[in-house]
Amino acid sequence: MAHENPFGFHDYFPSMMEILGAEGFMRELCNGFFLLMDVSIGLITYESLKRNTMNLGLNDVRDDELICMLAEGDLDGDGALNQLEFCILMFRLSPGLMDGSKQYMDDLGLIDLKP
Repeated sequence: MAHENPFGFHDYFPSMMEILGAEGFMRELCNGFFLLMDVSIGLITYESLKRNTMNLGLNDVRDDELICMLAEGDLDGDGALNQLEFCILMFRLSPGLMDGSKQYMDDLGLIDLKP
């Protein structure tokens, strides 16, 4: 299913999944988590997200946008993202992965599509 894209966003996750395979793709998601997390507590916090987005040259991201990013993925309500919450959020934010989610979940061994 094609998605309307008014912002010029290109979803690279499906092609990454195809090239890297399910396990390789999950390793890359985990690497993204490690890049953004606060190493002293093993979570992505507001402070670590702000610091690391600036380190990546994303200086235009506003504080309220960072707070919304965290809130979007914070499933347990602690104000931070653990590795699982981050990976779930990244998966949910990819239109291409969501379109093929049952197949990708099967590829990851998370569900069994066979009757």
